[in-house]
Amino acid sequence: MADHYEILGVSRDASQDEIKKAYRKLARQLHPDVNPGEDASERFKLVTHAYDVLSDEDSRRRYDMGGDAGGGFGGGFGGFGDIFETFFGAAGGGRGARPRSRRERGQDALVRINLDLGDVVFGVHRDIEVDTAVLCETCEGSCCQPGTSPVTCDVCGGSGHVQRQVRSLLGNVVTTQPCGSCEGFGTTIPYPCGTCAGQGRVRSRRTVALDIPAGVETGLRLQLPGSGEVGRAGGPNGDLYVEISVAPHPVFSREGDDLLATLDVSMTDAILGTTTTIDGLDGTVDLELRPGVQSGDVLTIGGRGITPLRGSQRGDLRVGVQVVTPTKLDSAQRRLIEDFAKKAKAPAPKLAQFQQGLFSKLRDRFRNH
Repeated sequence: MADHYEILGVSRDASQDEIKKAYRKLARQLHPDVNPGEDASERFKLVTHAYDVLSDEDSRRRYDMGGDAGGGFGGGFGGFGDIFETFFGAAGGGRGARPRSRRERGQDALVRINLDLGDVVFGVHRDIEVDTAVLCETCEGSCCQPGTSPVTCDVCGGSGHVQRQVRSLLGNVVTTQPCGSCEGFGTTIPYPCGTCAGQGRVRSRRTVALDIPAGVETGLRLQLPGSGEVGRAGGPNGDLYVEISVAPHPVFSREGDDLLATLDVSMTDAILGTTTTIDGLDGTVDLELRPGVQSGDVLTIGGRGITPLRGSQRGDLRVGVQVVTPTKLDSAQRRLIEDFAKKAKAPAPKLAQFQQGLFSKLRDRFRNH
């Protein structure tokens, strides 16, 4: 059985740096992708296994003390080892494995935006500021200093993978693993870009123009494909998601595509009827109150609600009437009301069917109107 130190061409008291340097030198000469000869392939396996044993302090100590430490090729590649070679592709030298790309898709980003209820009637345009990763302008995503480029890894020969031999109960098994020198990329960057530290992207704040459609509501997320952060090494952008939050309005509330509001009406206007103008979310609205209007009656103004998210027919504005009874009267006003009551011969108070509170009554009428 060949001595691991002799295989690597180092002394028994060699440092870890010397062992690694010797391995890298031999790997460049013997890797199957560089030297396809059968003898070179076998020597590469021996070199790789020797490095596996000696590069680990525990296994090297056991080996120096005369233990196996997973080393040796005494059993050869016969028996079950041949079967494992067939399935794990040892004879192929890892040539079927491809190096992984440095370019990666960027991550998605999420921002939240606050809107007023008036913004969702017709939709609104917003320019939003996003802190994200953008393409490095110095290297334009190459990760290298200008004028330089990646070089082929001298350990794996550009394949991005190296072979490791593992001794198991069933024999010696050769597996393919990502190259530790180039991290599986097949190339190394000797002169990384100083602006992005070899990432091909930098953090920056940028402005994204956003047209928010009508009819959005709290919790809705809008997706902007390709507006997220740029990927490593200039990889494609991720997506940007904008989560909507609609602030409560002091006057109007929303039910589907309809707007709801309550109109306080004086007792005299309720008795005699009147016309009035209110301020809607998109301009003034004229209302006509018929004589004798009651608390809980609902006035519907068609087409003055919210434009739906999918469609063009706006909802309605529904106004619930609340008759306000005066609580403070002077003596003259009181005499007029008393005189009116005598002439109107209003019936005495009596029990009637139980009615819910005004707001519940309005809610029910809104829903059933």
